[in-house]
Amino acid sequence: MGEFSVLIGGIAGDGINEAGLSVSRMLSRLGYCIYMYYDYPSLIRGGHNYSLVRASRKSIAAHSDRIDVMIALNQETVEKHRGRLKETSFVIYDADKVDGAGLTGCGIAVSGILEEAGALPVMKNTCILGGFARAVGIDWSVLEEVLRKHIPKRLEQNLLVARRGYDQADSFCTLPKNPILAQGRLHSPASPILSGNQAIGLGLIKAGLGAYVAYPMTPSSSLLDFMARQAGRFGLAVIHPENEIAVMLMAEGFAYAGVKAAVGTSGGGFCLMAEGLSLSGMAELPVVVVMAQRAGPSTGLPTYTAQSDLNFIASAGQGEFPRFVVAPGDAAQAYYWSGVALNLAWRYQVPSFILTDKTLSESQYSFERGAAGEPVEASPLLWDGRGEFMRYRYTENGVSPLAFPPVKGQAVKTDSYMHDEKGITTEDASITRQMADKRLQKGRSLAAELEGYETVQTSSLHPSRTALLCWGSNQGVCREAGERLGLSVISVLVLQPFPERRLKEALDGVDRLIAVECNATGQLASLVESFGIPVSDRILKYDGRPFSIEGLLSELGRVLA
Repeated sequence: MGEFSVLIGGIAGDGINEAGLSVSRMLSRLGYCIYMYYDYPSLIRGGHNYSLVRASRKSIAAHSDRIDVMIALNQETVEKHRGRLKETSFVIYDADKVDGAGLTGCGIAVSGILEEAGALPVMKNTCILGGFARAVGIDWSVLEEVLRKHIPKRLEQNLLVARRGYDQADSFCTLPKNPILAQGRLHSPASPILSGNQAIGLGLIKAGLGAYVAYPMTPSSSLLDFMARQAGRFGLAVIHPENEIAVMLMAEGFAYAGVKAAVGTSGGGFCLMAEGLSLSGMAELPVVVVMAQRAGPSTGLPTYTAQSDLNFIASAGQGEFPRFVVAPGDAAQAYYWSGVALNLAWRYQVPSFILTDKTLSESQYSFERGAAGEPVEASPLLWDGRGEFMRYRYTENGVSPLAFPPVKGQAVKTDSYMHDEKGITTEDASITRQMADKRLQKGRSLAAELEGYETVQTSSLHPSRTALLCWGSNQGVCREAGERLGLSVISVLVLQPFPERRLKEALDGVDRLIAVECNATGQLASLVESFGIPVSDRILKYDGRPFSIEGLLSELGRVLA
């Protein structure tokens, strides 16, 4: 089979995300490319959680509404997602919790198996994964390999209940005559599976990150957890302060001391960082901000997605100062551009933003290292030790050489007040203007360097006079829809400094531009139009859920009719 989709559903506490990852890892070991979307409410226990795993012979970065296999740990999963089933779909369900009447599938006596094995209730997901593996034609050795590598806690008990689920499906269920995976492994090697947040973390580490500071806020929280787990291995300082104000100021303190630092948050948390961001602009303290968007305003939908903070990030902080904003579209781009963001922050002594969203941050991707580029660690411009050190020395490109305290015989000043070259406060009109020009010159120098990067990407099988315009996590679904419909797809990766020339080159020969965004106003479309580029149509989704491939194709059918 060229591709297929699996949905696993239950309540919070059933281990639905981990079960989805286990399915993804099994399929990856068989040579498939994977994309997994995880949907859950803002509840610790209860509610309805589900993971959608899509497997394909080719690279994918979007989910499908239609599924080939449902794994149901409760009745609610069947009722909520029955409409996704095809005529050929197969349901693996907990026979103790789900009414199997009318379902084509296989019931596993999960409760009985757990009771006999003396296993914990959470192991129900491991048990039913055994039944799933047998039903779709995955050899036991593949599931065993996944469990041994990724579920080390209570391993033997997990293996026992998974094997019993596998054997029960084999002995008592009427299995599909032609199992989905009967052909066995593909020739493609297994790829690692990473979330967007994990890819961001690895990219920052590869580029020389020394400290990560964050206060938990979905959907950036898993990055804090990931960095904490990597701290010992890579010598990171990972700190969870009392609030987001402290987060930003602590990261800038690290920068003053010469330690490359990043922070992570979402929109509400970043509101508290805005004053500290202006300090970064005035004091020229480099900092990387991982801004993972979710639906707002205010608390909004804490566990759902949006692309509604572009305008906020582009203009946050009082006063005028340059910044770098990048919105990667998948895990490979997140890995590469996170390293670039860190390097550019330090090269130009500006704040850098990695603008992501719940979809990219928490979805899982088959990761091909280097597919978008490999991060490198770059050194900032350092003082040569000659003469008097002046922290804000005027230079041709606006970037002053750095020194970090203590420096014998020198004062290393930093200041939120208007200051002169030495960092001494001033209210002189001429110096005020010169320092403003210096800061803005850094922005022009940054923009000039970015001309050497692929800040706008175009994909199309054939030249088309109609193009989709997208940014961030919509890149994957737009590329797939564009491929099916014969449309060009233009993905804007760098949003500030805005790549006007690159975008206009990409639009050469395009008569109709259709913006696809997960917000209510078309924020990228409006930004593009401010540069004199007309946008013909806007397809906007703002219900907290990402576009599925079927959903976007339907919207395009309406627009193009």
